[in-house]
Amino acid sequence: MAGVLRFAGGVLFLAAASLTLLPALTRTLWYASLAATEWGYFLAFAAVLPLIPTRARSRLGTLGALLAVAAMALFVSPVIRAQQMGRDLPAAFDTAFGAERRARGSSAEDPRPAPLVLMDLFRPPQSQPIRFETREYARYAGEPLTLDVYQPGYAHGPLPGVIVVPGGTWRGGDNSEFVAFNAYLAARDYVVLSINRRLAPRWPFPAARDDVLSALAFAKVNGPQFGIDPDRIVLLGRSAGGELALLAAYTAGDPAVRGVVSIYGGSDLQYEYEHPAPSMLVDTRTALEVYLGGPPAKREDAYFAASPINFVSAASPPTLLIQGALDRMVTPEETARLETRLRAAGVKHLTVNLPWATHKCDKSFAGPCGQMVTYAVERFLDGVTIPPEPQAPQPHGAKRRSKTARR
Repeated sequence: MAGVLRFAGGVLFLAAASLTLLPALTRTLWYASLAATEWGYFLAFAAVLPLIPTRARSRLGTLGALLAVAAMALFVSPVIRAQQMGRDLPAAFDTAFGAERRARGSSAEDPRPAPLVLMDLFRPPQSQPIRFETREYARYAGEPLTLDVYQPGYAHGPLPGVIVVPGGTWRGGDNSEFVAFNAYLAARDYVVLSINRRLAPRWPFPAARDDVLSALAFAKVNGPQFGIDPDRIVLLGRSAGGELALLAAYTAGDPAVRGVVSIYGGSDLQYEYEHPAPSMLVDTRTALEVYLGGPPAKREDAYFAASPINFVSAASPPTLLIQGALDRMVTPEETARLETRLRAAGVKHLTVNLPWATHKCDKSFAGPCGQMVTYAVERFLDGVTIPPEPQAPQPHGAKRRSKTARR
C-alpha cells in the first residue's frame, strides 16, 4: 500500500510540474500553471513526500520516488531559467535603450540589484511608506472615473509619472491589482497613477482608449500637484491594458510620452480573432465582439483602429514588451509581429521573452516572473525618463545659426 501511495504521489507531482513546460489549454489548468511556474519552488518541498523511505520497499514505490525527483527539478526550473536570463538582461537593456540611467534622490529606495534575487523568492522586497490617495480624473454619464495616486512618502521635486492601465479583457478589471508593484515604483522616485476605465459592453471601443488619453491629459494638467513632471510620462498596461497603453502611446503624438510598456498585452486584434485562444481557456472571439461591436467582417474599421500594430511609426515612443512563451491568451506569435513592425520602423524597443511563463505570470510579486517584470520595468523607466540636460544660453546669432543647421 505504501508503494502505491508513493507512486500516486509521484505521478501527481510530476503532472503538476509538467505545466512548467506545457501551455495550459483550460481555465483550471491555467490557474494550476500559475502555481507551478511562479510558486513551484515551494511545491518542490512538498514533492519530497514520495521520497520518504518506508519499511516495505517495492518497485512501484521506487518509481514513484523517481517521478517525484523529476517533479522537483521541473518545479525549480523557472528559477534556474530566470537566473540564466538575468545574466544577459542588463546588457540587452543597455543595447536597446542606452546604458545611462536616471539619477534618483537620496531618499529613494535602491533599484533592484539583479533581475532575480534568490532571497526575494521567500521575502519580497520591502519599501518605505508611500503616500496614497484617490482622485477623479473624468466623468461620463454622471459617473466618475477614478485613479489611485502612489507617490513617495518624502518631499520631492518633479518626478516621472507612470500611468498604469488594468487588464480584464475589456469587460472587467480595475486598479485594485498589483498594489505592491505600484508602491514599489513610488518608493523609487516615480509617481504612479493607476486608473479605472470604462468597460464593455456598456462602453465599447473607443471608450477605454479615450479614458487612457484622458488620464494622460489629467497627468499633464494636474500631475504637478502630485509632483509629476508633465514632460516625462510612461504608459504601462497588462493584458487588455497593454493593448490600450500601446494604442494610446502610438496615437497620442505627444512628446511627453517617453515610453510605453505592454506586459502580455495584445497588439493586433484581427489576428487575435483569427487565431483565438483555446475555447476552454478564454472565449477570445466573444470578448472581441463585445469590445468592438461585432466580428471583423462587420467591424473591420474598429478592429483596425483598436490595433496598436497599425499605428507604429518612426515617431513611436520607446517600447518594452514582456511576453510569456506558454501564454495562449496573448500568444508569443502576436507579440513577435509587433516586434517586427517596431524594428522596421526603427523604434527603440526590447522584448523580454520568459520561456516558462504564462498569462498574468507576475501575479506573484516575489516569483521568478514577478521579479523579472519588476526589474525590466524599472530598468526601462530609468532609461527613458532621464531629464533633458539644461542648455547653456547662447548669443543671439549663434542661436539662429543652430536653428538653421537643424533645419
